Amino acid sequence: MKTITGFLGMLLLAGYAYCQYIPPKEWQIKTALMAVPEEYRDAAKVYGYDAMGNFTTLREGNNAYIALADNPSNENFSTAAYHKSLEPFMARGRELRAEGKDFKQVFDIREAEVRDGKLPMPERATLCVFTGTVEKETGEIKDPYLRYVVYIPFATGESTGLPTTPTPPGHAWLMDPGTHRAHIMISPPKSN
Repeated sequence: MKTITGFLGMLLLAGYAYCQYIPPKEWQIKTALMAVPEEYRDAAKVYGYDAMGNFTTLREGNNAYIALADNPSNENFSTAAYHKSLEPFMARGRELRAEGKDFKQVFDIREAEVRDGKLPMPERATLCVFTGTVEKETGEIKDPYLRYVVYIPFATGESTGLPTTPTPPGHAWLMDPGTHRAHIMISPPKSN
């Protein structure tokens, strides 16, 4: 009986692993680095996912950037890269989401922790988000698109002179004004 139960357990695990395809480490690193400004790519740290889908360090780095590989549990392809000064903020978000917190809970907890001085937040730092469509046969990224976010905690429209509502592509605007997560959104026009 133990042998049959053990065998069924192994089949279930194998079936789960099959359902959640984890791309090879090299592909994760290559595509994560697409979000990093070119001059920082060679020495950026890269986070991604191991064969079981666990979040892990895929490559150590020694410069100002940290890259995130595409999350295989999300349907759409998206990688990101950010200045290392944002790591405490990003790590805290990952920790809270792992605890099952939703977007609003994560936002409110980090807001309180930044205001209380428990969570460090840089005066300004950049995040780059790279999206596209994965070509199934080749693994290449089609229709690549890169947008930029510049965090400037607690900035307002008045303190920056920026609009606080979405603007046409290519025009900067301030999202989440007055909060720890205030950031300038820069979304270049998409090429046809």
